[in-house]
Amino acid sequence: MAQPVRSFLQVAVTEEVASPLRVVQIEGLAMLKIIKHCKEFSPALVTGQLLGLDVGSVLEVTNCFPFPIREEDEEIEAEGANYQLEMMRCLREVNVDNNTVGWYQSTLLGSFQTVELIETFMNYQENIKRCVCIIYDPSKSNQGVLALKALKLSDSFMELYRNNNLTGEKLREKNLSWVDIFEEIPIKVSNSALISAFMTELEADTPVTQCDYDRLQLSTNPFMERNVEFLIECMDDLSMEQQKFQYYYRNLSRQQAQQQSWLQKRRSDNMTRKAAGEEPLAEEDPSNPIFKPIPEPPRLDSFLITNQISNYCNQINGVAGQSFSKLYLMKALHEN
Repeated sequence: MAQPVRSFLQVAVTEEVASPLRVVQIEGLAMLKIIKHCKEFSPALVTGQLLGLDVGSVLEVTNCFPFPIREEDEEIEAEGANYQLEMMRCLREVNVDNNTVGWYQSTLLGSFQTVELIETFMNYQENIKRCVCIIYDPSKSNQGVLALKALKLSDSFMELYRNNNLTGEKLREKNLSWVDIFEEIPIKVSNSALISAFMTELEADTPVTQCDYDRLQLSTNPFMERNVEFLIECMDDLSMEQQKFQYYYRNLSRQQAQQQSWLQKRRSDNMTRKAAGEEPLAEEDPSNPIFKPIPEPPRLDSFLITNQISNYCNQINGVAGQSFSKLYLMKALHEN
């Protein structure tokens, strides 16, 4: 039996399978523009738009432009939106990629796990099927490490957050923990053949770069102190979140005890009414305040705080390990 003939559009619609995002390929010029913008305004936090193409499992970032620093004002926010549209229109006129694939933002010592970041992701997801946020940390880059990472929200977390189901029961059902909120996508820097050849011509004879010298800095006290200070603040915030849950469970156990006491009394009254030949009363009374469910505290804040604590601990461990290596190296040099 002959198969029905389908058009190319029908095949594309029915058989298109979105491949998972494997890598973010960023042009060297776009990466330098991100680093320049974030460093110029450091320690102030800045953000900008990422432009490029979504090709299979690769998200190509070919260009970007910064957002102007704005205050919390509706008129200024409207001006920022108009600025974004005008910039994209100008880029389109000069035949530059103007497809939005996400945004970039700077951070201070990796403190980017916030509710605002998640809300921005959800707003982008309404119009863009796949987008990323590139985070750059100028303070960490001063230690000789290129602190550039690409993040996206996990699909399981987005589903729960979109349906407002971030409760303990749903999180256990989906087996979702604090490490499953964000997914880090590997970044691959790409340059054209002409740029690579030009950079080879400009490369100095000595293989040592400024980044190599930065790694030899022995003074890591300011960086360590700031990380420890932020870690202590996060521990205090996590303690407050735990107190909220303890208060919730105390109220819940107290309510359950009141419900059991009320049910026992109602069952005793029903036995008395049955003995007197009267109709028994209902054992559940929705109008009774003790049967009103107690709202569970949101778990998102505690998850984000735990993410921040893990990030600060990793940074402290990394810097402390590098510091010991440098000290042992300097000790060996002095002995020689």
